[in-house]
Amino acid sequence: MSFVPFSKKQLQVLSWWTPSKLTAKCDGIICDGAVRSGKTLCMSISFVAWAMLRFKNTSFAVCGKTIKSVKRNVAVPLLHALQDIGFDVSEKISSNLFEVSLNDTKNTFYLFGGRDESSAALIQGMTLGGVLFDEVVLMPRSFVEQAIARCSLENSKLWFNCNPEYPQHWFHREWIQKTKEKNICYIHFTMDDNPSLSQKIRERYKNLYSGSFYDRFVLGKWVATEGLVYPFMSDDGMFCDIPKDNFSQFAVSCDYGTVNPASFGLWGLLGDTWYRIREYYYNSRVEGSSRTDEEHYSGLCQLIGDRKISTVVVDPSAASFIEVIRRHGKYTVKPAKNNVLDGIRQTSTALKQGKIKICKNCRDSISEFGLYRWDTGGKDSPVKENDHAMDDIRYFVTTVMNEEIDDFFVFAFDR
Repeated sequence: MSFVPFSKKQLQVLSWWTPSKLTAKCDGIICDGAVRSGKTLCMSISFVAWAMLRFKNTSFAVCGKTIKSVKRNVAVPLLHALQDIGFDVSEKISSNLFEVSLNDTKNTFYLFGGRDESSAALIQGMTLGGVLFDEVVLMPRSFVEQAIARCSLENSKLWFNCNPEYPQHWFHREWIQKTKEKNICYIHFTMDDNPSLSQKIRERYKNLYSGSFYDRFVLGKWVATEGLVYPFMSDDGMFCDIPKDNFSQFAVSCDYGTVNPASFGLWGLLGDTWYRIREYYYNSRVEGSSRTDEEHYSGLCQLIGDRKISTVVVDPSAASFIEVIRRHGKYTVKPAKNNVLDGIRQTSTALKQGKIKICKNCRDSISEFGLYRWDTGGKDSPVKENDHAMDDIRYFVTTVMNEEIDDFFVFAFDR
């Protein structure tokens, strides 16, 4: 791993706890701001360095949204960096921990995933010298508070990093707006605070986002979502004709409905791009009658025709329709991943990068792109209207295109 000189804010994160700093008396640190701004690696190095100089034979926690994400986003780059600067590191993959040694000092760092409310039970009963939360806003409050409660040792400290979310998010209200009250060191990052990012890479990220996601991930602001979910799809140039070349693979995504519309999309892979080339959209309110599972299955078969399909991905709540597809035995079917906000982020990126394209004949999808809006209630969620093709497109991106990705993550710097 090659290093370039740290920026001023990265050096602040690396040294905030040292005796010469006024912030040394703080009980913790929060770093928030833009994506790829250099928060995570410098914070994790600082966390381990502090632990090794302040404690011996002590347990610490490193937390992410999932075990997979905390290993990938934190542990892997951190362990390489620690070895490069002289620490002895022993990783125990099956136990989800790593041990760090330096001279006669040894400490253990446990990895935890805070995916949902039940995750709080995983960390109960431990006694910790400190805890690092990577992307804390993606974790449930109960898990974060349970982990904080485990830090009962004298001189323990709390370490948080995140990209911004909506202003009413509990972490923004209870921690970032109360840093003085909670005696927390707060450092805000922008992309300019990561010296290893080239101008070309900065421009790439600026082009990936729009609307509130641009304000959050590029400008690092805590702002509410508003307006269209995919405002850039208002440009007619975002839609294309069906390519005449032969597709190498086909797949189908389904948002199932009986009273609500059912939307199925047929996708063809050409090169590195998936094209939505046909769709089935049945709105019982417009048509005047509902369709059964078997009738929707017939619609699915007509949509596919004689094409060989790699997979059919279906709304995970549509258990009866999934069972119908399985019973017929003609297609491989799998339930879709259904994290709405992460899925919207991934879909937005795929559309802007041209990884997926919507063909002009898919009129119901095009119509919904112009109607699909954020709820103005303050929390990150779209209005549950005009969202059926939007949901099936999201299922395709998260479950077919990005089946190895369990949360949104971009890694593009060498440090």
